[in-house]
Amino acid sequence: MTERLSDTARDTILAPLLANGWKMTEGRDAITKTFVFEDFVEAFSWMTRAAFWAEKWNHHPEWTNVYKTVEVVLTTHDVDGLSSLDAKLARKFDAL
Repeated sequence: MTERLSDTARDTILAPLLANGWKMTEGRDAITKTFVFEDFVEAFSWMTRAAFWAEKWNHHPEWTNVYKTVEVVLTTHDVDGLSSLDAKLARKFDAL
């Protein structure tokens, strides 16, 4: 079962993500990042690749897409906050 990140785990796991452009979401225990691509096709292609990983890991982002920009919010609804799944998906999204 997935658990909410402890304070110790939070410092260790989130620091590299925050250094890579992820930010804490105001008013929520979540992280967010804006991905900007060259055009709509690139943005949608990235979303498609990201969707396969989200489905494989059964952990789905909150996201919006406007033309070449994709706004992503990650949190684990089952634990009402951040979990290791959010960090894992954030790292994968950065790698894509």
